[in-house]
Amino acid sequence: MTETLPPKQRASLPSRWEPSEVEPRLYQQWVDAGYFTGDPAGGKPPFCIVIPPPNVTGVLHLGHAMDHTLIDILTRRRRMQGYDALWLPGMDHAGIATQNVVERQLAAEGRGRHDLGRERFVAKVWEWKAESGGAILGQMRRLGDGVDWSRERFTLDEGLSEAVQTMFKRLYDDGLIYRAERIINWCPRCLTALSDIEVDHQDDEGELVSLRYEDGDDSIIVATTRVETMLGDTGIAVHPDDERYSHLVGREIELPIVGRRLPVVADEHVDPGFGTGAVKITPAHDPNDFEIGRRHNLPMPSIMDEHAVIANSGTRFDGMDRFAAREAVREELRAQGRVVAEKRPYTHSVGHCSRCDTVVEPRLSLQWFVQVEPLAQAAGAAVRDGRVTIHPKELERRYFDWVDNMHDWTISRQLWWGHRIPVWYGPGGEVRCVGPCEQPPSEADGWRQDPDVLDTWFSSGLWPFSTLGWPADTADLRHYYPTSVLVTGYDILFFWVARMMMLGLYAMDGQPPFEHVFLHGLIRDQFGKKMSKSRGNAIDPLALMDSYGADALRFSLARGSNPGADMAMSEDWVAGSRNFGTKLWNATRFALANGADPNGDIDPAQLTDADRWILHRVGAVTAEVDTLLEDFQFAKATELLYHFTWDELCDWYVELAKVQIAEGEPRAATTRAVLGNTFDVLLRLLHPIMPFLTETLWTALTGEESLVLASWPRLTGQAEARDGGAGQRVAALQRLVTEVRRFRADQGLRPGQWVPARLTGLAEAGLAAQHGPASALARLGEPEDGFTATAAVEVSVGTGTVRVELDTSGTIDVAAERARLGKDLAAAEKELVGAGAKLNNPKFTERAPADVVDGIRARRSAATSDIERIRAALAALPEV
Repeated sequence: MTETLPPKQRASLPSRWEPSEVEPRLYQQWVDAGYFTGDPAGGKPPFCIVIPPPNVTGVLHLGHAMDHTLIDILTRRRRMQGYDALWLPGMDHAGIATQNVVERQLAAEGRGRHDLGRERFVAKVWEWKAESGGAILGQMRRLGDGVDWSRERFTLDEGLSEAVQTMFKRLYDDGLIYRAERIINWCPRCLTALSDIEVDHQDDEGELVSLRYEDGDDSIIVATTRVETMLGDTGIAVHPDDERYSHLVGREIELPIVGRRLPVVADEHVDPGFGTGAVKITPAHDPNDFEIGRRHNLPMPSIMDEHAVIANSGTRFDGMDRFAAREAVREELRAQGRVVAEKRPYTHSVGHCSRCDTVVEPRLSLQWFVQVEPLAQAAGAAVRDGRVTIHPKELERRYFDWVDNMHDWTISRQLWWGHRIPVWYGPGGEVRCVGPCEQPPSEADGWRQDPDVLDTWFSSGLWPFSTLGWPADTADLRHYYPTSVLVTGYDILFFWVARMMMLGLYAMDGQPPFEHVFLHGLIRDQFGKKMSKSRGNAIDPLALMDSYGADALRFSLARGSNPGADMAMSEDWVAGSRNFGTKLWNATRFALANGADPNGDIDPAQLTDADRWILHRVGAVTAEVDTLLEDFQFAKATELLYHFTWDELCDWYVELAKVQIAEGEPRAATTRAVLGNTFDVLLRLLHPIMPFLTETLWTALTGEESLVLASWPRLTGQAEARDGGAGQRVAALQRLVTEVRRFRADQGLRPGQWVPARLTGLAEAGLAAQHGPASALARLGEPEDGFTATAAVEVSVGTGTVRVELDTSGTIDVAAERARLGKDLAAAEKELVGAGAKLNNPKFTERAPADVVDGIRARRSAATSDIERIRAALAALPEV
């Protein structure tokens, strides 16, 4: 760190803060200097966060910006507290999304991936990544992310690929990975299985059709939203205790159109109180039906191909798209007199592929699965026994609901881009799983590798330890694992967080992947609605940074981030944060211009009440910010700093400091030291939230190298100056000045206009030393000989009452002021009449909501007070 410069050699600041001119240069300086580089051999305690890896196809959206802002706040603060703080960056290969991007490019050329073949297609995807992927990394730099770029990882890089293969092999050898036919989510557009997190459920309008199977006493009525699936029915299920169907259990009825005989089975899964109490069973096309089919050994014919086209049903509907078949089958059944009821439109939840929005089809398919039960039990235990803490605590229940009821995880995907499943099949039906250090069997001997790739969430589930070098025993892994905090949205708690917990505990001998999980909410628009491009209410964080700077965006996101709660966002709020930055900029410029010195000596004998108050307040704010940030209360900490900076430091102490500096030495020197100390501490506290602005201001104030390297404020020495009742006296002074300012405005005086005045009662109120500050802040001049008061106000403050008499003669245009007050009086009287008319109308008071009526009463009361005040002001004016 460079030597501290004397105050006269410190940098001056331009009149305006221009983020676009400073932020890129500052960020590159930080990176080049290695400020964000972790050092496991440095002897400092570790603090590590791994980035929730964004997709290689992604661009920065507000969700990313919130994640990254909060992580950066945590890591910058820990770095200032003396930790070896590592924020490890990287990207996810995003199997489906990335493959779709390149396939669309090929489609524009009239080609498909099968025209290239697997190897050439994968090479094409790597080319796309090198040329166009990873745009979000540059956008992270714009936001100010303090990541260690020397440790950047990619889920398909060599080291992470070895980790994935190692994990698969271990799970396979332990019997926790198996291959079986199960019902999975299938995308007919992407032609792959999907995990639950890759399915978005939407309320779609469809139809609910009731069908009659058989006739007479043997007839059963069933209802379905997917009529076409009846072609694959292999049974009818009823509850064992449902007497309505007891005579049919064990018998068979005929399936219309197909002619297949369907056994009627008794199964406790059926709810006898729902609908008719009878359920059609299509085991190959519904997850619940599949389980019933397994329990009763029902056939499981698939009647749709991978494109969701009817196939192998043995009917004329083969070759039809599922939606066309839905209508055609319904009309055929209607013609047979089998449709007994229809409800249309019928709104129900339908799964859609999160990548292409295609309606997902439940499909019986041969896939690879992870047996999650023992892994999920360990993941639940790690939270229950306190090894991992979830913030906020109330979201623990949702976590347990998930891990305690988790289904086996489908990990195979019918894609080419991703980690290929390391299993080979021999010519005689042999199956061999190959680890990273093992030689795979030869294709020349008739062996072939499984064509599927692993779910992207499999590799990202290893992220907290694979990025640190696992399975190798590296210095990074020993030093930084378990990582300190995971910051992410509550919407993926069940998917990504649970998978990292399961795989981390399994791989690292019971050590969880992180000690704390902080879950923030989603960002919504200013009206609380979900943001989306289709709604037209999405906000582009890059555009916000262009207009207002990165710090303004970061401050807005931090100020709205309460644990587990959604936040509302609008451009106006970012503009407000920009205004806060401008306020801080101007106040620091004043401090610099007046010689503020953070290293100056504070003479206790020269401390005023204002000095003691602000030193005490900055110490209290530091302690409270510490407490709040330790509890991940980002919004409360940011709000506290906002109000301290604006309402206390800028609005009051800076103004009082001007008065004290004008008094000359030795008080001025102490005031400069107090100013310097206060701004030094404040800028350190604000740095994790607004790194660019505070870096510029702090280095100008102190002459030191970088605020990134500065220590977090510690409450020692002068910063712990005792209040000694100063706070109460300053509060009394603030009340006095505020009331006099309000009275001046009622007299028609401009805010900056000086007026002769006489103050009495200060000593009795305990404010004997505040005559000068009160007069300066309220713009009250000394009374001259012949002073005659034309207006007076009494203010109860402290232990007494202060009387302030003003001589406004010659300071206001009486005629103009009388006209202005007359207009204000007319408006107040009109408001009183309008409010009274509503409140005197029984139809309004009886029918309007209570809060609306209360609001009108409040308006009437305010109008009455305004009329009294304005009439008093008119009476106090001299005659023209």
